[in-house]
Amino acid sequence: MSEDKLESPESRRGFLTKLTGGLFGAGLLGGSWTFIRSLVPNVLYEPPQRFKIGDPEAYTAGVHFLDKHRLFLFREENSFHAISAVCSHLGCTVKFSPFKQLREMTVRKLSYRSRGEFRCACHGSHFRDEGTNYAGPAPRPLKWHELTRSPEDGQLVVDLAREVDRDFRLVV
Repeated sequence: MSEDKLESPESRRGFLTKLTGGLFGAGLLGGSWTFIRSLVPNVLYEPPQRFKIGDPEAYTAGVHFLDKHRLFLFREENSFHAISAVCSHLGCTVKFSPFKQLREMTVRKLSYRSRGEFRCACHGSHFRDEGTNYAGPAPRPLKWHELTRSPEDGQLVVDLAREVDRDFRLVV
């Protein structure tokens, strides 16, 4: 009986000491984990900004959507131009809605024959087929990207890092 009284305070003290040590160790480990994790940066994959999209002969006249690159390629006879499919509002992918007939349009004092328009399904922005925004929340027109031919094999090369003016055409 006397041994139980002597061991009881020590086991209680020992339990509280272990509990305190465990809580202190868990707090120290949790605090140091965020520090150690901050030393290892997150890696973001960024696709190449310049890439080949194929031979010009592979594309017929009209509008082609390259979904892998979120890009529209327009071909009119021997001239090509590329327009981004990324909406200037929040980055959704716009869809091309063709008209039943070609329409005469005048946008920024330039007259041309329009094939259709771009529509953003996310928030309702509308763009002319040359990229100018005319309805919805989109603050800027769609981007036009530089299009060149590869000197090695003659394939079309798109450079997403370089924007070009709206009258740019690559004549093949």
